[in-house]
Amino acid sequence: QVQLVESGGGLVQAGGSLRLSCAASGRNFELYAMGWFRQGPGKERKFVAAINYSGGSTYYADSVKGRFTISRDNAKNQVYLQLNDLKPEDTAVYYCAAEFLAHTYEVTTFTGDYWGQGTQVTVSS
Repeated sequence: QVQLVESGGGLVQAGGSLRLSCAASGRNFELYAMGWFRQGPGKERKFVAAINYSGGSTYYADSVKGRFTISRDNAKNQVYLQLNDLKPEDTAVYYCAAEFLAHTYEVTTFTGDYWGQGTQVTVSS
């Protein structure tokens, strides 16, 4: 199992940037694909981005492609989400997720098995 703790959320103006972090504890972090989901007010939780075990493959929702970047540091058991050019519709609770996929290269089917508690991102217009 893996435990996840997000940080880095906050209030930012439209067009601004934030960097979310997710600290993972537990064994074999390098065998987990990692990802981010978000849930806006009154909305369902939706996929944002995923990254494979090595960082060599990433996958993004169309709504964030070109603005958000997911990365990971296996030496530090961390995964990051850089949010640029933020829009009011990006306002949501952002959740870090992990899925044991071992050395699977592609992450287009990432759904997440383990979840953090979430961090709030609010974008003002």
